[in-house]
Amino acid sequence: MQKFLTDIHNHSTYSFDGVSPLAEMLKTAQEKGVAFYGVSEHFDFDEGKVGGGTNAEEYFHGARHLQEDYAGAMNVLVGAEIGFSPLPEFIEQNRALIEKYRPDFVVSSVHACNGEDYHKQTPFYQTTCEGVQILRPKKEAYREYLSLVRRGLDAPYSYDIIGHFGYPTRYAPYADKTLSLAEFGEEIDGILKAIIQKNKILEVNASNRSSKTFSPCASEEIVRRYFALGGRQVSYASDAHTTESILRRREETVEMLKNIGFTYITVPCRGEYIKVEI
Repeated sequence: MQKFLTDIHNHSTYSFDGVSPLAEMLKTAQEKGVAFYGVSEHFDFDEGKVGGGTNAEEYFHGARHLQEDYAGAMNVLVGAEIGFSPLPEFIEQNRALIEKYRPDFVVSSVHACNGEDYHKQTPFYQTTCEGVQILRPKKEAYREYLSLVRRGLDAPYSYDIIGHFGYPTRYAPYADKTLSLAEFGEEIDGILKAIIQKNKILEVNASNRSSKTFSPCASEEIVRRYFALGGRQVSYASDAHTTESILRRREETVEMLKNIGFTYITVPCRGEYIKVEI
């Protein structure tokens, strides 16, 4: 039996896609026995959202007050999920946000390609000279995503977690959505080795709305490869946007991690990486 329950990477109505207010999310997390609860509202400047999708001043001010209210009862971590883009203006916006508000932790995620989120499926298509949209080859679209993830690892600002590695597989319009080592082993290995070398955390994100079965991002195959390469720092995320989703599929996630060989989950907080036994 694990000592503490952790759920790092969650959203509330401070984010554009959140459903439950943060006060309700925290109350539910405490009722469920969460010891470390990480709030990571969206900041995706590259998608043309004002403020990156979250009013930073309102969020950090409100969340810090709630953090104080739970002191001694639950470890509330006030973080941010930063959408990576290689364009200099967005890199600067991300850097400025982190330096100004000093989140307790930062999740670095790739949600979009050329300003279009993968959930809209736009990055999977191209327009012909005749104006017809056709499906891009899977290898081309996925390699583009993997290139963005790899470039994001070299971002010139502080971050802790690589969020939902394999995000496009949730929405890809291919018969086989898998991001597999057989097809993309070289690119995946390069990313995993860089995560290890840079002392970052690989997130195991249990939210996969495109699948009714347990299908985390990163996939079990990728997490096993990470472990084989020497990676030991993983975080668990329900990626909850509603109170009902807090701790979703955590038992399955922990069982998978134990079967691979992991003995702890890593919780980042203000530069410190806390090892929580599982």
